[in-house]
Amino acid sequence: MLRVRSLFKTALIIVSVCMLWLQFHILQIQPNNGPSSRDALLESIPFLSTIRNYETKEMNISTMRLVVDTINAEQKVNNADVFGDWEAEMPVIVIQVHTRLPYLVQLVDSLRHAKDINSTLVIFSHDVFDAQINALVQSIEFCKVMQIFYPYSIQLHPDDFPGEDPNDCPRNIPMGKAMQIGCTNALTPDVYGHYREARFAQTKHHWWWKINRAFDGLEATRDHSGPFIFLEEDYLVAPDFLHVLKLLQAGQDSACSHCNILSLGTYSKTYNFAGDSGKAQISQWVSSRHNMGMVITRRLWNQIKLCADKFCTFDDYNWDWSLQNISNTCMQHKLFTIMVSAPRVFHIGECGVHHKKKDCSSQAVLDKVRKTLETAKPNLFPTSITVTTSEQKIGKPPKPNGGWGDVRDHHLCLAQVNATSRGP
Repeated sequence: MLRVRSLFKTALIIVSVCMLWLQFHILQIQPNNGPSSRDALLESIPFLSTIRNYETKEMNISTMRLVVDTINAEQKVNNADVFGDWEAEMPVIVIQVHTRLPYLVQLVDSLRHAKDINSTLVIFSHDVFDAQINALVQSIEFCKVMQIFYPYSIQLHPDDFPGEDPNDCPRNIPMGKAMQIGCTNALTPDVYGHYREARFAQTKHHWWWKINRAFDGLEATRDHSGPFIFLEEDYLVAPDFLHVLKLLQAGQDSACSHCNILSLGTYSKTYNFAGDSGKAQISQWVSSRHNMGMVITRRLWNQIKLCADKFCTFDDYNWDWSLQNISNTCMQHKLFTIMVSAPRVFHIGECGVHHKKKDCSSQAVLDKVRKTLETAKPNLFPTSITVTTSEQKIGKPPKPNGGWGDVRDHHLCLAQVNATSRGP
């Protein structure tokens, strides 16, 4: 009986997708009638609101691509009817999501308990279409929520670029041997002589697509003038992180008019909420110190876009090192940050792209962060922020880490600057 139900569900999806494909192509050859054509297309997809809950194994790659493209085109804001219009200066929170559901559960729970979270729009940007993760995001009721999906992910392109093309060169093959066998990217190894690895390249691609999409590609945020807070799936926020952000914004012009990034997280191990809760420090932005809980304004984004070529061609698969490179080599004014002395964004991830631990449980780190916040309760929600200048020395600009020598990565990266303003 279960097998029959499964076959029936699969057949229903296939029939629906076929109808959608036919309707989509009919609309493509008809005259462009503006938004009504797009609305008619979306209204004709009765399974769209529930397909997010289907097991992905029941969808082939073509179907999954179609669903992702449709959701990206729809740009649906969940809970908009509950929370209504939002003010121009309210924050947008953008979360980059991969596959680590246990971490994401903790992040969502911390957001739920954050003061004023109901006045935000939270955008989840995914590079994997996953039924359980989608179900978690769709269950959120405490704020406005949107899901967007990176359309050039490895999951959606498993056998061709930007995934792992069978004709791509192996990472460690010498260039001479690569040219001899005629693999696709033989002429474009990185600065260290290695060839691209899709799983590393994807993170930078996703980050760049996501920030372009958030600022320029979504109707809900395209003209938004408020702050954009960038988080990742293995972060956790303090209950007063939005309150502290408001204090930093209020004092930014007088404390540091040339500071263009606010940092709500810190990698320091020596903070003390009793003494540091209402303190922050000014520093030149350094990728390894100030990339957690970054807050970026549209004014800064417009400056970053002018350096898209430098960002997209810098031979480093890390988005933050690439950002630091354009700060040092391209931007008219280098990136400076005001960073809180006591963090309001915490990193709880034990395993990620660069880690190979057998035990990836977040429990130990999570327990430590919870204990820290419990102890800090009397010192949360400070009435003001005192800003001083950091005495930390800024070292030499970092050398590129490589992994980004392939011109196909450069072209795809650059294409996102204009593509996101046109849609999915």
